[in-house]
Amino acid sequence: MKKVIIFYASYGGGHLSAAKSIQKYMVENYPEIDTEMIDCMKYISKTIEKLTTGAYREMAKKAPKLWGKVYSGSSKGLLSKISKDSNQLMASKLNKLIAQKKPDLIISTHPFSSQMVSYLKRKGKLDCKLATIMTDFAIHKQWLIGHENTDYFFVSNDKMKEDLTSYGVDKNKIYVTGIPMSSRFFESFDSKEIFKMFNLDPDKKVILFFGGGEFGLGKDKTVSVLKAFIERVPNYQIVAVAGKNEKMKEAFEALVKEKHASSRVHVLGFTDKVPELMHISSLVVSKPGGLTTTETLASELPMIVINPIPGQEEENAEFLEQKGAGIWIRKEDNPDEILVSLFQNETKLENMKENAKLLAKKNSTKEICETLVNS
Repeated sequence: MKKVIIFYASYGGGHLSAAKSIQKYMVENYPEIDTEMIDCMKYISKTIEKLTTGAYREMAKKAPKLWGKVYSGSSKGLLSKISKDSNQLMASKLNKLIAQKKPDLIISTHPFSSQMVSYLKRKGKLDCKLATIMTDFAIHKQWLIGHENTDYFFVSNDKMKEDLTSYGVDKNKIYVTGIPMSSRFFESFDSKEIFKMFNLDPDKKVILFFGGGEFGLGKDKTVSVLKAFIERVPNYQIVAVAGKNEKMKEAFEALVKEKHASSRVHVLGFTDKVPELMHISSLVVSKPGGLTTTETLASELPMIVINPIPGQEEENAEFLEQKGAGIWIRKEDNPDEILVSLFQNETKLENMKENAKLLAKKNSTKEICETLVNS
């Protein structure tokens, strides 16, 4: 194997993160292999890429229920056909790139590139191998269009393998490896230094509270859940991360001031120290994107789920609940009651941590790359 192309697309951070993780491992461990990452949609048309990723972000942020319908509808019926036909049309342009690069292997972390490459293989335009890395915790049929021409499927859990097999995918093509993630989560950290870095009390347990990711969804609900943690879990300190959402950060800071909780609630904006923060935490509160869920499980932490986007994130939330590694606080739930029930007997929290540990796939990137290089 001399040349590998990794295709991704910028609809959410998980696809890009998985691609980066694979490329980094390949470059560091197989320097004889030329490995290149390419945004398939941006290559085909920067205009189409900008319009579609923008529409996804706006819909997920401002009309999540509508996005849920689009997500569900794209697995079958008219929307599925439109998506499939569009990808076949765009595949011809992608074929020019592939013909120029002449890869021995194509790795895809997004269903669009998987569809395009499998279509080109079916038409006899390509003879390289195709590996699809699925970046969530439940299957969606968009990933499976053209599965007959896909050589490898890498999935996050055993249930996905069962579902793929039931759908008709050859079980010998399916590998339960987990989702690739940054190697920074496996570095050796000094806990004392991290507590010092964030001005935290080393004698108190930490709750890591994410305020909505790139979309900053459900601000009022998020603030109400943080309020419940401040009032109902006084023995813990909280790191509340608002990301790039200034309104969320202001709301967090106003709540902390109102509750006179500045000594045990630390509000952050954007931070690139998530691996360090997870290292010292006992619990993560977040919306369940594929990337955050993967990082949380790999850090062997239980998760309280808030504000999942309808579609793939709700499926991720259901997965965590079914496996006993998470609790989903739904819109109609009373967060106070849930937290009192969880923290009045920490055995339940310890059980969730053990279940998260069982689900952790810490060697996903290594397993995927070794499988591809050695087969």
